[in-house]
Amino acid sequence: MDVLHVILQILLGITSLLLTLLILLHKGRGGGLSDMFGGGMSSGLSSSGVAERNLNRFTVILGVTWGIVIIALGLIMRFSGAGDS
Repeated sequence: MDVLHVILQILLGITSLLLTLLILLHKGRGGGLSDMFGGGMSSGLSSSGVAERNLNRFTVILGVTWGIVIIALGLIMRFSGAGDS
């Protein structure tokens, strides 16, 4: 059970970093962090629709994976602690 716990924690760290990166790659809708890094200046240049859709798909898939890993870690911690009492 400890090996699964360690693997899930590593997976949580990797998915957290990748999810943060993918969210920051999204095109800004005006104001906020994207304008601070020059996103507002490149409003005339738009990425292709296919690239945006793929980025959205990867972000949603990674977000769902991140949520499943958190739920699995919570269940492991809850039920492994219940046997110790």
